[in-house]
Amino acid sequence: MNEKIDVLMATYNGEKYLKEQIDSILNQTYQNIHLIISDDCSTDKTREILKTYEENERISVFYQEKNLGYVKNFEFLLKQVENNLYMLSDQDDFWMPEKIEKSVEKLQNENLDLVFGDLEVVDENLNTIYNSFSKFMLLDRKIKRELNTNKLQYLYNCMTGCTILSKKEFLDKILPLPTNSKYMIHDYWMGLVISLNGKVGYLEETYIKYRQHGNNQVGTDKISHKFKKLEQVRNLFIDVKLGIFETYVQNPNIFPEELQLLNQKALDYFKMLQTKKHFNFKGWSIFYKLYKTETFLYFIENFVILNMPFLAKIAFHIRLFILKLLGKR
Repeated sequence: MNEKIDVLMATYNGEKYLKEQIDSILNQTYQNIHLIISDDCSTDKTREILKTYEENERISVFYQEKNLGYVKNFEFLLKQVENNLYMLSDQDDFWMPEKIEKSVEKLQNENLDLVFGDLEVVDENLNTIYNSFSKFMLLDRKIKRELNTNKLQYLYNCMTGCTILSKKEFLDKILPLPTNSKYMIHDYWMGLVISLNGKVGYLEETYIKYRQHGNNQVGTDKISHKFKKLEQVRNLFIDVKLGIFETYVQNPNIFPEELQLLNQKALDYFKMLQTKKHFNFKGWSIFYKLYKTETFLYFIENFVILNMPFLAKIAFHIRLFILKLLGKR
C-alpha cells in the first residue's frame, strides 16, 4: 500500500518545537503524504515558520482569522481530509522515521479501521521520562483486554490523538465534534465512534516522542493528584462523567440500543451523586455495569469515592499524610 495519507496538524503558538516536528513528518520512511496545517491565530513566530514551508508541494497551510480552540481547529482539519487515510499530529512532538509506515502496515495486515499506539514520554529536550505512556497512565491492561469491544473507549479515553491512523469513511459519524464537555475532546470522541462502529488495532511499539513542557494542552499530568481534599477529587470525577454521559445521551445514534439505555441511567446516576455528600446507597447496579470490566483496585477506589465519600475521606487523609512524610506532597 502506498496511497496518499493526509496528516493533520493543528498549531497555536508552537514556535519552539514546530520546525523539528514538521521535519520529522517530512522525513518519514513513508513519503506519500499530504501534511495539512491549520494555525489558530498564533501570536508568536509560528506563522513565520509555517510560511517557510508553503512552497513544499506536500504541505498545505491554513491561517484561521479568529481563534477556534484546539478541538474546533481539529474539526476544521478533519473537514479538509481528501484521501482515504488520515492521521493526527500535535505541533510539539517528534515522530520516529517509521511511524507512518508501521501504522499503515498494521492497518493493512489486520484489515483495521483505526490504529493507535503507545508513546515514549520525553522532556522538552527529547530525553526519556517514561518509556511507555500507556503503562504510566495504567491504560495498557485495559487496552489489551477491551480492544475491539464497546468498552475500550466507553468509560474513559485510552487513545492519544497523535498516534491515530484512521479511515475517512467514519468522518460522517464523527463530525461535528461535540463541544458540550471539555473532557470529551476530539481523540476521545473519534476513538469512541470508531470502536463502536469499526475494527481497532493497537501498536505496542512507541513511534512518537511525546514531548512534555509547560504549554501542553493535554499531557501526562494527573489533575486529581494535586488536590488536598477528597471533595475536590470526587467533584472532578463526577463532573467528568456528567460531561461524558451528557454527550452520549445527546448523540444516541452512534450507540447500540443497550448502551443508549445505560447512557441515560448513568447520567441520572451521576446527577444523583451530586446531592449525596457522605453516603449513597442508590444506583449501585449502574455503577457495577459501568465499572465491572475495570481492575479490582480501580473498581473499589471509584466505588468508595463516589458512593462512600465519608470512608474515602479517612483513607485520603491517611494517604496524604504518608505522601507528606515521604516528601511527595
